[in-house]
Amino acid sequence: MIICCLVVFTSCKQKESEGEKPTTKAIAPEMLFQKVDTAKIASGTLLRVEKYPSKFIVPRPVDVWLPDNYSGDRTYDVLYMHDGQMLFDSTTTWNKQEWKVDEWASQLMSSNKTKDFIVVAVHNIPERRWEDLFPEKAIGFLSEEELKTVKDISNRADYTLNGNNYLRFMVEELKPDIDKSFSTKTDASHTFVMGSSMGGLMSMYALSEYPNVFGGAACLSTHWPGAVPSDNQLLPNAIFKYMETNLPNAGTHKLYFDYGDQTLDAYYPQYGPIVDEILQSKGYTDKDSKNLFFEGTEHSENSWNERLDQPLVFLLGN
Repeated sequence: MIICCLVVFTSCKQKESEGEKPTTKAIAPEMLFQKVDTAKIASGTLLRVEKYPSKFIVPRPVDVWLPDNYSGDRTYDVLYMHDGQMLFDSTTTWNKQEWKVDEWASQLMSSNKTKDFIVVAVHNIPERRWEDLFPEKAIGFLSEEELKTVKDISNRADYTLNGNNYLRFMVEELKPDIDKSFSTKTDASHTFVMGSSMGGLMSMYALSEYPNVFGGAACLSTHWPGAVPSDNQLLPNAIFKYMETNLPNAGTHKLYFDYGDQTLDAYYPQYGPIVDEILQSKGYTDKDSKNLFFEGTEHSENSWNERLDQPLVFLLGN
């Protein structure tokens, strides 16, 4: 279990000085979420475990963002996000862009457009990102002969897909720790997952594999090619066959997809009608699903932050 003891709300030391027992359970100090004092964020508090221990994936940083008014006396929805190092602080990202998650979350909560929520952000390891975020079971929809070409279109001569283990980390290790350490609503109707590009694929996969854990998924600029874009449609076809078989039927979930048409997003409009058809076949309507086209937008954090209010309100709206 991971535990936090913060000055941003009532500290463990203060509780003890008042003669009360701490509301959190202590573990080894090296496991603590620590406030990231160097983070350049607009609002809220950013906490981090630098190497989150796991038996399923290579340890990596995991961040938790708490809104300014975070209180243990209230309970919060939880939004899990991929590519965590790209979400909050453009001064530390490789391209000097960010999603502006803290700005949007604070604005939408303060204006009562969304429920109160916290964000749990899993960092990627660049050299392992494709293996971690590809929807692993989609490979099962390829023939043995087709499998031989995956190393070419994935640009990996030697690869070991790890998407199932990545989800086991999130569901079996990370989520229980978050729910024990923070004041969260733990059921699926208050637990969501979001990502872009390969993270969009993984968000769809998370909802499909664990529909009793995640109540909704937002998939921005979903990378339907599955790997390096090409005329080869093997991976897109396999991903869509997986969705046709495994995407949960409408009724208790929300699904958000979107795409642009510039830079890498230029490869995505051709798949829009296929996504629409799958959603309709599963019984989804405009009330519980979106597949939006943003003309003239590119594949970048700047593009995603410009429209981030839409998936946040869709998933977490009041």
